[in-house]
Amino acid sequence: MEFFRIRKDIPFMKHALIFNAISLITFIAAVFFLFHRGLHLSIEFTGGTVIEVQYPQAVPLEPLRDSLAKIGYGDAQVQNFGTSRDVLIRLPLKEGLSSAQQSDQVMSTLKAANPQVQLQRVEFVGPQVGKELATDGLLALACVVAGIVIYLSFRFEWKYAVAGVIANLHDVVIILGFFAFFQWEFSLSVLAAVLAVLGYSVNESVVIFDRIRETFRRERKMSVTEVINHAITTTMSRTIITHGCTQMMVLSMFFFGGPTLHYFALALTVGILFGIYSSVFVAAALAMWLGVKREDLVKDKKEKLDPNDPNAGAQV
Repeated sequence: MEFFRIRKDIPFMKHALIFNAISLITFIAAVFFLFHRGLHLSIEFTGGTVIEVQYPQAVPLEPLRDSLAKIGYGDAQVQNFGTSRDVLIRLPLKEGLSSAQQSDQVMSTLKAANPQVQLQRVEFVGPQVGKELATDGLLALACVVAGIVIYLSFRFEWKYAVAGVIANLHDVVIILGFFAFFQWEFSLSVLAAVLAVLGYSVNESVVIFDRIRETFRRERKMSVTEVINHAITTTMSRTIITHGCTQMMVLSMFFFGGPTLHYFALALTVGILFGIYSSVFVAAALAMWLGVKREDLVKDKKEKLDPNDPNAGAQV
């Protein structure tokens, strides 16, 4: 499906070196902030107290957050759980207070505002559990990257696999760099968004690589640079439609999803924008720098015949 078609190929690869330099600087800056400032991890990773309460009717969450902020829990996570009457509260570890004491403080504050609130459960998430979650998250990320390398190697060629993985890791590191620089909270939902961006970004790279292969088969007189420019140009309409629709959905979650979906949608927004950029100016350009050529994707099949045969050497 195409809303428009660009008749003349845009010379993207003419500026590939400049865009790659920008990508490298951005990547280095993201790595610097990750090591210098680190991620602001949520209680899923650092440990804390989880409290589930129930109200007799639907309750707005903002007054609850304000009440918790007044007793020193301004960074508590408050969200609906199951229904609009059930509320889940996550409290970070507080020095000198046990999980039971934190629970008593919170329940006293909530009962002062609404005596009908009922405590459903209290759970303590220890630092050891948080460390295990962080390890499992990194393992999941490594498995996704390994799967992408294997998939691209089988479907295309190792040069494309290397280019695609570097481009995808570029997206992931930049998302993490944003979270480190602005000290946005990094939770399990944000980790899920990062993994989603990996799959989303590799899909865009595969579409462009596929179009490059088709162009190599069809246009035998084009140079490698011309083939890549043509492939990117012809996929622009599809890219705008796909990413535009996805971005509208993500922005609706960002603006109307409330605090629960705020950082999840924010991670997806950053990831989608840089995913488009990396597929065009990082993955395709890296494939070009690695020396991709027509023979890597399109194999000419020749039949070996008897040298005395007048038709020997003819292509099938």
